[in-house]
Amino acid sequence: MSPTSSAVSQAPYGRIKMHILGKIESGEWAVNERVPSENQLAAEFGVSRMTARRAILELTQDGVLMRSQGLGTFVADRKPLLSMLEVRNIADEVAERGHRYGNRILKLAAEPASEAMALYLGVMPGSEIYHSIIVHLDNQVPIQIEDRHTNPALAPDYLAQDFSRETPNAYLSRIAPLGAAEHTVEAVLPSPEVAQWLELDGPEACLQVNRRTWSQGQVATFVRLIHPGTRYRIGSGMVVVDLGPGRKNLKSIR
Repeated sequence: MSPTSSAVSQAPYGRIKMHILGKIESGEWAVNERVPSENQLAAEFGVSRMTARRAILELTQDGVLMRSQGLGTFVADRKPLLSMLEVRNIADEVAERGHRYGNRILKLAAEPASEAMALYLGVMPGSEIYHSIIVHLDNQVPIQIEDRHTNPALAPDYLAQDFSRETPNAYLSRIAPLGAAEHTVEAVLPSPEVAQWLELDGPEACLQVNRRTWSQGQVATFVRLIHPGTRYRIGSGMVVVDLGPGRKNLKSIR
């Protein structure tokens, strides 16, 4: 352990962080289990509430914990985190390849937050959130489904946008600049509906990137990006885009 990390672990907030990490890593606190409140931690460790809050905030920013307004703080699903993944505008990436970008907007509506989505966005269950589903196209070939839930507190005019002209990524980058991002990547089998949207010829695994972003200290969005497995593969933080014979390009995951 370096001198700096040792000093942090001995600081009051560092001791709280190590305590929480120990409980999680031992399995005593499971995924989605609520952790003690700031007041409870402050009393247990004999520190101020602000000190306990710092520990909770840093672990939340690291993706170890997730906070839900009015409900408390919970253990996050700590699947392998690829922090090197870039958050980029897919329209720009398609243009960089010299191709023509397009999209199909399948959904753009307000809906009540489910318990799971409330946890991800840090809002109350049942409160209004915004939901969009967009299929992104590269030379008219579907290359990504963007299934995004957005916090209205940070993007109140989200539903009024023309996403056929400007992607949600570009719009949100303007009005709620990225402060932090959390990524997980997994292989999934698409539902029949997703397979139809991606125009898949038969059963195949897809690459799914789950991303949560923060702006101004609040969760801005939670998005699932689903890519056809036969058109993408991941390696060293890069992806190969395969749109057909002789048409492969490298790109960073968004």
